Amino acid sequence: MIHLSEITGFETVIHNTDLCVVGGGLAGLFAAVSAARHGSRVVLMHDRPVLGGNASSEIRMWIRGARDSKGGYSENNKETGLLEEISLENIYRNPDLNYSIWDSVLYELAINEPNLELLLNCSCNSAEMDGDKIVFVSGWQTTTQKNHRVYAKIFADCSGDSVLAPITGAEFRMGRESSKEFNEDIAPAESDNCTMGMSCLFQARETSKPSKFIPPKFANKYTKDDFPFRLDVNNSNAWKTDNYWWMELGGVYDSIGDTEKMRDELLKVAFGVWDFIKNSGCCDADNWELEWLGFLPGKRESRRYVGDYIMTQHDVRAEGRFDDLIAYGGWSMDDHHPSGFETREQPTIYHSAPSPYGIPYRCIYSKNISNLMFAGRNISVTHSAVSSSRVMSTCGILGQALGTAAALAIEKETSPRGVYEKYIHELKQRLMRDDCYLPFNRYIVSELTSKAKISGCDNVSKLINGYRRTIQGVDNAAVCELGQKIKIELPEKAYVNTFRIIFDSDLERKSYNGMKWYLKEFPMKVNVYLDAQPVFIPKTIVRDFDIEVDFGNGKWEKFYSCQNNYQRLVNIKIEKEIKSIRFTPISTHGADNARIYEIEII
Repeated sequence: MIHLSEITGFETVIHNTDLCVVGGGLAGLFAAVSAARHGSRVVLMHDRPVLGGNASSEIRMWIRGARDSKGGYSENNKETGLLEEISLENIYRNPDLNYSIWDSVLYELAINEPNLELLLNCSCNSAEMDGDKIVFVSGWQTTTQKNHRVYAKIFADCSGDSVLAPITGAEFRMGRESSKEFNEDIAPAESDNCTMGMSCLFQARETSKPSKFIPPKFANKYTKDDFPFRLDVNNSNAWKTDNYWWMELGGVYDSIGDTEKMRDELLKVAFGVWDFIKNSGCCDADNWELEWLGFLPGKRESRRYVGDYIMTQHDVRAEGRFDDLIAYGGWSMDDHHPSGFETREQPTIYHSAPSPYGIPYRCIYSKNISNLMFAGRNISVTHSAVSSSRVMSTCGILGQALGTAAALAIEKETSPRGVYEKYIHELKQRLMRDDCYLPFNRYIVSELTSKAKISGCDNVSKLINGYRRTIQGVDNAAVCELGQKIKIELPEKAYVNTFRIIFDSDLERKSYNGMKWYLKEFPMKVNVYLDAQPVFIPKTIVRDFDIEVDFGNGKWEKFYSCQNNYQRLVNIKIEKEIKSIRFTPISTHGADNARIYEIEII
């Protein structure tokens, strides 16, 4: 293979690592961070200056997943793990939901990991193969004018567009399967190359005085008749809580090769829609100004890899109760019309899906490339199934599952498929230990914890029952008064590495009563109201607490004192032999009692 550096003479930087992740959206970011936290050396190569993909400041699509509080969602299915971690971090650091600060929250998540090397503005463009294995991938970094060549044991494609597929020979699909191929009744009668389209979004800000908008000459001109099933032109305020997802094009074109052309057309649409909102007289928008409009299209679908299993519409409807379940979805099978804004028909059909339904591990590693994994909207599913699994919360937890699995494969010196064959139970337990919710599964606490005597609050058995949320109406939180001590006593002294706590973070955000409904889903704003109120840390989270340890001499010593905790999952290193440990909640962020789902010593 001739490399770019040999053609141009530019410098090539060599990286040797355990895992190379290509793509820094939520799936790629979470894959890289989870693998790094589990001890693997990671290089994350991303072609943009900011992380987050469709959720970043460059695109600003809402993060959505297995629930939608606007209508018909199943409660208590909100994704946790790294997704809840960054949600709470953003609430704490960024209560006014500024997108620049949000970008920094994601950036900080990556750079805080000592095992993770970040390559931004670096576009993957070539690979070298040895049989069915990837040896290295190369990327061109526009800011430094350098090539970066990354050698790794395992490669993960979280680029959305599956950039590694054409350069490695990995099997993939693109377009819609016929209804006959998998007997899917929501698929078209004949297969085609159509996909769901892409969108350029905008955001507006309310001001204290009228503002004027003069559209660019290239903007489309619209009338009331151009918005059937989209904008409610009979309600002058309906536009204010929309996120304009229906400004969509590209599904009947090549959703990769025609992206630049589609961007040009989408800008005409987006500026034209805002012109209609501001200047048609149908909308209450006199005191609103265009704050931001994205020039980078957010994509829904392109190449999908083929793994050891292809998940279909039937698996979704059957709740995906796989033995190798490592993530889950719950969004409807939301199949967008490929013509997007150009059709006057319904822009999407919401085919019902259970919430939650499981997604198997076999959908996130390649069928024919032995060291290739993938997570995000490009996993091994049919078009019908990806219409549900593509949303970003689902992509994010798939990324965390990938990173955890890759680290396990590296630790055990096996392949991604080898994890499925030998270590799938261990993978699932590791994910749940990191507070990932796996429906239909129960976390098994450590042997140390199971042998200990736990006392000090009502329903203390709930602290070790392996469930971290309300499930089928059963509240699995142990409740104790502030100042009340919870004691874990071992039968004899033993080495304890870590003390883990999972607090109730009010997953339903019931304390957000009176706020816009979409803020309960994930702390990301749409339009900015003049009287907008900041979000706040859920009141149920324990804020201040103490940990005392008996090292075996019968005396209690204060080991750790926490002030201003705002996270749901807290890990505290002990790394000593102990006989007993006591946890004392001192205050919360507003609740009268401490609600705790799990306490564990490892």
